[in-house]
Amino acid sequence: MGRVRKILAGPAGDGQRLDNFLLRELKGVPRSRVYRLLRRGEVRVNGGRAKPEYRLTADDLVRLPPIREASEQDGIPARVPDSLQAVVRDALIHEDERILAFNKPAGLAVHGGSGLSFGLIEALRALRPDEPLELAHRLDRDTSGCLIVARTRAALRELHALLREGQVEKHYTALVAGHWQLGRKKIDAPVLTNSRQGGERMVRVHSEGKVAVSIFAPREHYRGLASLMDVEIHTGRTHQIRVHAAFAGHPVAGDEKYGQREFNSRMREFGLRRMFLHSSVIAFKWPGSKARVAMTVGLPEDLTRVLTALPRRAGDQG
Repeated sequence: MGRVRKILAGPAGDGQRLDNFLLRELKGVPRSRVYRLLRRGEVRVNGGRAKPEYRLTADDLVRLPPIREASEQDGIPARVPDSLQAVVRDALIHEDERILAFNKPAGLAVHGGSGLSFGLIEALRALRPDEPLELAHRLDRDTSGCLIVARTRAALRELHALLREGQVEKHYTALVAGHWQLGRKKIDAPVLTNSRQGGERMVRVHSEGKVAVSIFAPREHYRGLASLMDVEIHTGRTHQIRVHAAFAGHPVAGDEKYGQREFNSRMREFGLRRMFLHSSVIAFKWPGSKARVAMTVGLPEDLTRVLTALPRRAGDQG
């Protein structure tokens, strides 16, 4: 059997249906069993029963009952592969009594789902089975860089409060299409999630969406072909940077969902094999003590090689 878990819905769960939240958190558990747990009242929200269609708020505390570990009978390997555990172990860049910080490689999901049995958090729990580890936030699978995991419930609550109040400084490095001529540009455009296109979740700028604020600042230009940007986000909506970049007319390089096909094809000629988006800085101050935590993660080699190959002057080749 597993163990009872109590987790805050947090920013990622804010506004989400309880059943969808459970399906995301209980990876590998059959849908029919998730609904059975709800019918029996084994899942509690703030200590009480809740219906599948209940819309969570960020402050809701969800109790998850003990769940039997996945087995081969379920069609899911019971054990996280050693190779994945090694990747996660090597990605650790900071550890203290409250948090763990990782330089997440591109291609590594933060949690299982969408055809994946395991992600970073499942591998981490296998490495540290006695700790109540929870993701403080999320990164897309193809996004590399800084990721924070809470080691205690108290730390998770504080981090979620800081995120909700916009008190966490988050910077990303992105390569976008074309010559960015907007200077330092604040994009305050709400985004609507969970819309479907061809059976795939999409996000778009929409007046009925949630508040989303991104600040784009150019760092380098590559002969009108592309621009290297620093992007600071004040909210953490799904696909926010990618959607805002496309909304500004400069989609992220290598973005197959919101990007430009011809531009992405051109970028592959310079060695880009994935989306050029990297979580470079996360910084915040703990409530009470005001102790500052700051994580900075440089660009990985695959993205650095792309920048080296790109032309910077009119006379450059390429």
